[in-house]
Amino acid sequence: MEFRNSIRQAAKKKIIYTIHALDEMNSEEKVITTEEIRCVILNGEIIEDYLDDKRGHSCLLFGISGEDRPVHVVCAPKKDYLAIITAYIPSLEKWEIGFKRRRPK
Repeated sequence: MEFRNSIRQAAKKKIIYTIHALDEMNSEEKVITTEEIRCVILNGEIIEDYLDDKRGHSCLLFGISGEDRPVHVVCAPKKDYLAIITAYIPSLEKWEIGFKRRRPK
């Protein structure tokens, strides 16, 4: 819960999107808005935790956006901002029903 709070606190200060995140969010097939990202940050749940990520402690959030669709957001809270590393609409090819667990390879 503490890490979850650090994500929300960082997001209140500022949200910064990596170029990769913006590329994914602006996919021709499925555009993801900043409002959808904010909805997942505020209401979503951590489904994977990356303690040893090269960008610092980060995680994968899952949430249902205001557009009523599943969205995954990988983010890393920093002292003065929340870094959005990537965001995408999960598919059933890679995720089990509910989009919270990866399918076995």
